[in-house]
Amino acid sequence: MDNDAWIRIALGHDTGDLLWEWFHENSKTSRYDSLPRNDAVVAEMRSRTESLDYGSYPLIELPPTRAPLIRSLEEAIVERETARRMEPCPVTLEQAATLLYYAYGVTRDNESTDFPRPFRTIPSGGALYPLEVYLHTAHVPEIRPGLYHYSAAAHRLRLLRQGDLTDDVASVLVQPEIAQHASIMFFVTALFDRTIFKYRDRGYRFIFLEAGHLAQNLNLTAVAMKLGITNVGGYFDREVDRFLQIDGVTHSTIYMAAIGRRL
Repeated sequence: MDNDAWIRIALGHDTGDLLWEWFHENSKTSRYDSLPRNDAVVAEMRSRTESLDYGSYPLIELPPTRAPLIRSLEEAIVERETARRMEPCPVTLEQAATLLYYAYGVTRDNESTDFPRPFRTIPSGGALYPLEVYLHTAHVPEIRPGLYHYSAAAHRLRLLRQGDLTDDVASVLVQPEIAQHASIMFFVTALFDRTIFKYRDRGYRFIFLEAGHLAQNLNLTAVAMKLGITNVGGYFDREVDRFLQIDGVTHSTIYMAAIGRRL
């Protein structure tokens, strides 16, 4: 789908009723709802990739080791706060890999289960894992500045666009200084069909719940590594999607986060 497909389906702001009310009511679970048969779900899952491939782009293997977490889980939960003031700082590739792994990485296989995919660090409706993670950085010395895609299934990066694109990222934020003061900007996107084919409108709710799980893992890991983190909901959706070169309809950005040194 082209990057301006949203134009053909967007509604104006003066449609009368509030769309969230319509959606909330129509996405409620009923005792009379029916789901696809399990064999049909498994077949559909097998026909889809676990993570986007980007196979023609330069590959960066991530370290198999993980950076130490300096704070305990209890400390990370209690000390988690939005870093209102940050500055860029060097982040090692091992640290970046650790943030990605604990946010959405694969933790165990699917043997002895009915699920065709390995499980990850967070819960996912039907273990369908509709999310993708991108990142932009110019502060990880072991890799070139640029925009990357993280394959959770393979735990590796692909370089999608080379160069320090901080100004481009800043331009799509309501608060541009967040990107300018960050070491890494994370983009969480959703391929909606991965969940909607099974759960229909209810699946749309599940996708956003999953993004929240991912973001909380990212928050706690950053705090445990003594890094600052700011969760970002203030961005111009269509401009972010264009930056990532995704269509914004079947695949769209639903969350962002900035990592840096907290001041």
